Amino acid sequence: MPINLRIPGPVPLPQEVREALAQDMIDHRGPEFASLFGEVTEGLKYVFQTKHDVLILTASGTGGLEAAIVNLLSPGEKALVVINGFFGERWFEIARAFGVEAIPLRFPWGLGAEPEDVRKALIKAGDCKALLITHNETSTGITNDLEAITKAAYSIENPPLILVDAVSSLGAIDLRPDEWGCDVVVTASQKALMAPPGLSIISVSPRAWEAYEKAKLPRFYWDFRKAKEYALRNQTPFTPALSVLFGLRKSLKLIREEGLAVVFDRHRAVAEFTRQGVKSLGLSLFPDEKWASNTVTAVRIPPAFRTDEIIERLREGYGIVIAGGQGALKGKIIRIAHIGRVTAEEMAQVIAALKELLPCSRS
Repeated sequence: MPINLRIPGPVPLPQEVREALAQDMIDHRGPEFASLFGEVTEGLKYVFQTKHDVLILTASGTGGLEAAIVNLLSPGEKALVVINGFFGERWFEIARAFGVEAIPLRFPWGLGAEPEDVRKALIKAGDCKALLITHNETSTGITNDLEAITKAAYSIENPPLILVDAVSSLGAIDLRPDEWGCDVVVTASQKALMAPPGLSIISVSPRAWEAYEKAKLPRFYWDFRKAKEYALRNQTPFTPALSVLFGLRKSLKLIREEGLAVVFDRHRAVAEFTRQGVKSLGLSLFPDEKWASNTVTAVRIPPAFRTDEIIERLREGYGIVIAGGQGALKGKIIRIAHIGRVTAEEMAQVIAALKELLPCSRS
């Protein structure tokens, strides 16, 4: 039975990417690798919509978030952390682990962060070095209005560095680091970039490089300067994930061929199709629809149904793999992802399967 993988990453890989992954290893200090690395870097700048430096680290997305903290902040410095889901909480915990004075700004799960509230919190906190925000919160199925939030942050005296978790948004939802003033944007290879897990990719602004020079947290593997110095000659400081880079080179070409604006429109259309399909079954969305994400749909499951049974029946009976809730939402929602090279037809299969099995999944 073919698998319809509908979790928020890793995502199904296009056939062309799977074929690219089959290549044999090459010398990662040789000219073939330099050519590969250069192609990938240029492709990433297109998807990031940036002229800033783009660094490639062998890591998960969480590794990239940690790298942002240790390269730009010092112990005791203040960072306001916007939290409206599981991954906002992760940002908070990473910052605290390194001795940053992390100040939580919590919003109800299912709602986006209000820019004016962010502005007021920054003023109240005083002398915040950084603002940490998750662009697209897959745990709750919402997208924060990053453009409006950055405008609010820049409206205050001495605006903070803007550090963005874009792991589940970049390449699927419009994000413009240079135009919006995002100092660090972190993503990973296994979501909208349609490659296997293994790479964290980070854009770094000139303002972030200034902060780097003053930051006092220890770093070795995550050192941005080391990564940049090697990248200038199309190399990496440590052994790279070669196979992932082979796949990423191909997936970036596919994105460029389709066109970034078209990719965004396709994700928007498929997300709307999915939301309407869910509502046609009498189910409701978990988030306020104003904030609904174009990469994952979070669905409230009535108490009469068991989410674990729904997930298992979809997998075993239909070959459809979806995700459940995380943290406080475990057992209360299901999450249906539509990220990467996804079509309405694939999502129609999910809706049709839910329509058949829901009457059989009561607790």
